[in-house]
Amino acid sequence: HCNRPSLGLNMLLEENLMALDKDSFSDPYAHVSFLHQSKTTEIIHSTLNPTWDQTLIFNEIEIYGDPQSIAQNPPNVVIELFDSDQVGKDEFLGRSVCSPMVKLIPEDDITPKLLWYPVINNGKASGDILFAAELILRDKVCISRHSIYSFMVRHGKNCLSLCKGGTNLPILPSQRAPKLYMVPQGIRPVVQLTAVEILAWGLRNMKNYQLAPVMSPSLIVECGGEMVESVVIRNLKKTPNFSSSVLFMKVLLPKEELYSPSLVIKVIDHRPFGRKPIVGQCTIDLLESFRCDPYTTKQDIAPQLKVSLLSAALRQDTVIDMEDTQPLLTAQEEEIVDWWSKFYASIGEHEKCGQYIKKGYDTLKVYDCELEKVPEFNNLTDFCDTFKLYRGKSEESDDPSVVGEFKGSFKIYALPEDPAIPAPPRQFRELPDSGPQECIVRIYIVRALQLQPQDNNGLCDPYIKISLSKKVIEDRDHYVPNTLNPIFGRMYELSCFLPQEKDLKISVYDYDALTRDEKVGETIIDLENRFLSRYGAHCGIPQQYWISGVNTWRDQLKPTQLLQNVARFKAPTFFLISFVSEANKILHQHLGPGEERLALHILRTQGLVPEHVETRTLYSTFQPNISQGKLQMWVDVFPKSLGPPGPPFNITPRKAKKYVLRVIIWNTKDVLLDEKSITGEEMSDIYVKGWMPGNEENKQKTDVHYRSLDGEGNFNWRFVFPFDYLPAEQLCLVSKKEHFWSLDKTEFRIPPKLIIQIWDNDKFSLDDYLGFVELDLHKTIIPAKVPEKCNIDMIPEYKADSSQKAPRTASLFEQKSMKGWWPCYVEKDGSRILAGKVEMTLEVVNEKEAEERPAGKGRDEPNMNPKLDLPNRPDTSFLWFTNPCKTMKFIVWRRYKWLFIGLIVLLILLLFAAVLLYSLPNYLSMKIVKPV
Repeated sequence: HCNRPSLGLNMLLEENLMALDKDSFSDPYAHVSFLHQSKTTEIIHSTLNPTWDQTLIFNEIEIYGDPQSIAQNPPNVVIELFDSDQVGKDEFLGRSVCSPMVKLIPEDDITPKLLWYPVINNGKASGDILFAAELILRDKVCISRHSIYSFMVRHGKNCLSLCKGGTNLPILPSQRAPKLYMVPQGIRPVVQLTAVEILAWGLRNMKNYQLAPVMSPSLIVECGGEMVESVVIRNLKKTPNFSSSVLFMKVLLPKEELYSPSLVIKVIDHRPFGRKPIVGQCTIDLLESFRCDPYTTKQDIAPQLKVSLLSAALRQDTVIDMEDTQPLLTAQEEEIVDWWSKFYASIGEHEKCGQYIKKGYDTLKVYDCELEKVPEFNNLTDFCDTFKLYRGKSEESDDPSVVGEFKGSFKIYALPEDPAIPAPPRQFRELPDSGPQECIVRIYIVRALQLQPQDNNGLCDPYIKISLSKKVIEDRDHYVPNTLNPIFGRMYELSCFLPQEKDLKISVYDYDALTRDEKVGETIIDLENRFLSRYGAHCGIPQQYWISGVNTWRDQLKPTQLLQNVARFKAPTFFLISFVSEANKILHQHLGPGEERLALHILRTQGLVPEHVETRTLYSTFQPNISQGKLQMWVDVFPKSLGPPGPPFNITPRKAKKYVLRVIIWNTKDVLLDEKSITGEEMSDIYVKGWMPGNEENKQKTDVHYRSLDGEGNFNWRFVFPFDYLPAEQLCLVSKKEHFWSLDKTEFRIPPKLIIQIWDNDKFSLDDYLGFVELDLHKTIIPAKVPEKCNIDMIPEYKADSSQKAPRTASLFEQKSMKGWWPCYVEKDGSRILAGKVEMTLEVVNEKEAEERPAGKGRDEPNMNPKLDLPNRPDTSFLWFTNPCKTMKFIVWRRYKWLFIGLIVLLILLLFAAVLLYSLPNYLSMKIVKPV
């Protein structure tokens, strides 16, 4: 069966094609193919967002097959886009494919709908085209026609083909040129008169064009066939903002957002001899985010809050009239706290902040992302957005390069159809002075997290480098060795002019002594956005108003002054909220006047940026989409026109204090007897060893109590363990080289503990381990006063299912000293066995106390505080082979004296018997002979 259909394709527009010409634009046209026929649209010159508004009609196309099958699977319409070049071959921009809508009978009055289809080039999206195609199937007798309706093309939308046919002979659309048909009204989107307000704030970071800097640019904004041009910036380097910032134009825009055209921004440089090259351009696809209701009164803080701080004089009238409330409780002098106490209290690490929370101090907000990405702060672009400007391709395979930035914003709203109705009020009012502002910038770098390793040991030696325009701070001397989670605690202060020096670049480098330092990653902050944002991102507001202490107010304006500027846009009665909760707080001695505290309390309800720490992701140019670590930090920006700012926070990392742990080993009792003497007695040559974990190289041991026959040992021996301690974190700071070839020491934080072990001394073999006890200096077990009450139950087994009563403990840092008996045990066959008891005195002293009350190791000088005498050991306590006489006296004779006496008596008797036997024959012979 042969059908002779007609195909109509309506093409309306295309958006954001690739720039292939030197002037950053293209000269696009569309080549449409359907089966064996093809047609071409007109060429639209110098644009990336062509609007064709053209209908292509294909007549008498033969398709063989069943009509129902053709309707279910119609042939595709292929649209190929090209850039027309006067010299050389036209360049291919991309291809789009769609299936036409099929009409089985000409009388069907279904109207096709324009849709967006993607334009693909080399597997990548290079734009979108708005079109529709309609295929009308006719029999052999009837004449067939194929119409293609092309309207527009753009990026970010789906392109769509539209087909339009008549009944017997479809009515041809209107012509705007010979043989150039427009898109029919039934398909063309419905439009309305719309106002477009443009806040043309300024241009930033414009790159050279044709080896010459951009000096005198102006801005052209195009939308829906309308165009408006800004004033010329006379000197971009000195004044990068437009002197007249607000532009206005009326445009016929579709009511349906799907068909909204792009908003095109072009930057033109005014050069000698009348040359006006286009040095950058950008296309804004989605206009919905800029649409607004011009009659709606916003109930939030006006967008010009920060602007009013710079341009408006402060009001002298009093917004809040109240009496200062006296504190209900006079605070005593608070213990010394630091900024790190606030930080650790804010992130939930309460063990490192001491009594900070209990004392009623402020916490801050720690964001796990950049401040710009916090949803409630609208990317800090509430005053103006930043749009990247592009230029043509530099190489055949490269994407268009970024050549600058446009700072501005848009407000789009419908105008009344009746011209007699007054126009809506303009949206951009009370703009700040667009001139440069000299500012003080304080950059607080707290710490880094999960940095990418740079060294062979899997670690790195990071340090901070800061760049702001031509100002560079390279903090190489303060690198942190051998870590992926360094604590920097550094504050950098410098001055700058905004908006010329708006891009703050913070980099983390890896320190190398012999080779070139490697960049770990970097992050860039737009200071201008923070400076202009209505959310007060220039300086976060704290929870309370402090006039002294660690949380001293650091902004240039007091809370009442900030509130007065807010009240300019709101009725003063709006702020008369409950004061009871604020006034009834127990006040610190560091808190300021009541009216300032109340003003701050009100400000905190207005959605301003709180005092915070943001977490910024570090990126590398070699791996732009892969995180190289995170940096916790924040930035304060203070305009010098408002006077000097408050004192900066001291975020210097905590420095460890020097402490000394003194341990006096007095006696031991009931120590396991591990050896047998030559005489078979059970005995032990007892000595005690001790150290603090992390300082194993400073192990100390007593002298040896030899030949303890009952497990008792006497020592009177002092251990002295100096250590570095962080009181706020309750941790010891240990610095040591991981390997002997390491150049730097690595810092570790470990709990302060003491390990005491009992050993049996052997001269001709390894010493025998008898038992131990481990004591936490913060939770030291209360010792027994007498050895009879010292047992192994004093140290419970720490198991998940243990039901033992928790032992009585105390902090040695608070109690200063303890004396008594502690049990030592040994693990054997899965159970604990009492291995002995040790009598000790534990004492913790700081560096000053150690100098005032010196004490030597063992019984060495200075032997004081207290003085240790020689132990009163029994006479049997000696090393046997060093004193033979004492060995015979106290070992052999003492144990075997009756045996020796018996042997002597027996020896005498044997001697007597021998003499008797020897002399008896002679005596008998003399008796018998009886000589004369």
